[in-house]
Amino acid sequence: MTELSSAPLPPAIFIMGPTASGKTALAMALRQSLPVELISVDSALIYKGMDIGSAKPSAEELAQAPHRLINILDPTQAYSAADFRRDALREMAEITAAGRIPLLVGGTMLYFKALLEGLSPLPSADMAVRQRIEAQAREQGWEALHRQLCEIDPVAAARIHPNDPQRLCRALEVFFVSGNTLTELTKTAGEALPYRVHQFAIAPVTRELLHERIALRFQQMLAAGFETEVRSLFARGDLHQDLPSVRCVGYRQMWSYLSGEYDYDEMVFRGICATRQLAKRQMTWLRGWDGVHWLDSEKPQDAFERVMAVVQAP
Repeated sequence: MTELSSAPLPPAIFIMGPTASGKTALAMALRQSLPVELISVDSALIYKGMDIGSAKPSAEELAQAPHRLINILDPTQAYSAADFRRDALREMAEITAAGRIPLLVGGTMLYFKALLEGLSPLPSADMAVRQRIEAQAREQGWEALHRQLCEIDPVAAARIHPNDPQRLCRALEVFFVSGNTLTELTKTAGEALPYRVHQFAIAPVTRELLHERIALRFQQMLAAGFETEVRSLFARGDLHQDLPSVRCVGYRQMWSYLSGEYDYDEMVFRGICATRQLAKRQMTWLRGWDGVHWLDSEKPQDAFERVMAVVQAP
């Protein structure tokens, strides 16, 4: 009897890393040598009109190396890990069908995790429930809602900070919509990614180097007109600090400055500190990541050659 053999999984490449580590430059270099198409894995790059503060590739760079899942939403809109997984799988299937390799590049580690491991069966967003939660927060404050979550789902409450309204709102919303806690629902495993994935993490070898790169890039953003960009968003009148777009690192601090909460120098200090904290969280994710090849961002040619060797190995 002939034994049926299953077809091998198609390849995909992940380029992950903390902010300001050189992910985009590496991905664009790889596109010159490999049959890849780029997919952005970034919760800020999805928004139109948020270019400078998100370090979005320039128009010239995007013309040279198009990125999918960039500029797909207005800043008034929310976007979940489930939304990303759905969209990324669609784009990956299209790229694979064209005989090319999906290369996913970015620093939103939750998106990578959702794509790689699948998601638990959480209920879809319910805007009516969400608006009720947000109205309650405006009346009582997020601290009161966090205390409510402590009673409903103490495990999730221990993980979610009272100053994280997006995750706090979602945890309460899940319970009010489904009758089950977020902790209960996330015990169910999701569907694994149907690809053979080569995973790379690029970062400086020391925290000090990463901090220097972050401070330099924030100053470059300011010089490039970051304040003017956020002023135009501020002037729209339909955006506020509870939106995921405005809470993006850098934008939140600039928004607070424009609101008169603190002065320019304080905004710069807080913006750089918040970006360093983001990078620390990204590195924490990556240090516990299975099957990742580490690359030194201070040696871009070595990083490029390492990726090429791994991907092209038989």
